[in-house]
Amino acid sequence: MRFTSLLLRGAYLVELEPIHDERGFFARTWCPGEFGAQGLNATFVQTSISYNKCRGTLRGLHYQTKPHAEAKLVRCSAGAIYDVIVDLRPGSATYRQWLALELTAANHKMAYIPEGFAHGFQTLADESEVFYQISAPYVSECARGVRWDDPAFRIEWPIADPIISDRDRAFPDHQS
Repeated sequence: MRFTSLLLRGAYLVELEPIHDERGFFARTWCPGEFGAQGLNATFVQTSISYNKCRGTLRGLHYQTKPHAEAKLVRCSAGAIYDVIVDLRPGSATYRQWLALELTAANHKMAYIPEGFAHGFQTLADESEVFYQISAPYVSECARGVRWDDPAFRIEWPIADPIISDRDRAFPDHQS
């Protein structure tokens, strides 16, 4: 795997190093030794999947607070997504900044999202599926979110008028 540090400290683009032959290819998507060597949280305790029927579906922006803050490794296993992360760590030099990656089933790229970040995505294709590895179990009392269109972040989503849940639409603006 190749790890490319992103502009938001602690976040990485993770690219596979496939071994190709006439059948296709084989590649590792997870190795605790390699993640640990990069100084990343190498403990994942939960794996989840998000299936999205329609292009334009927006999920997020979600995170968990301490003591259940979570790192995530996110991969699009079908379709395509516009994956967004927002740094919510008050002491960080990139506090309240965001970035987006296009993750697709075809490009096999993954996003490593450290603790203290909000995460969300918008589907770019029908029948998109997102696969998560998460470092902390879900604890509803620690689950939080900020609004997808919070003016503090000014995120540029690719598809106007998203399909979004009432819960995600009702998240508050981020308080500094």
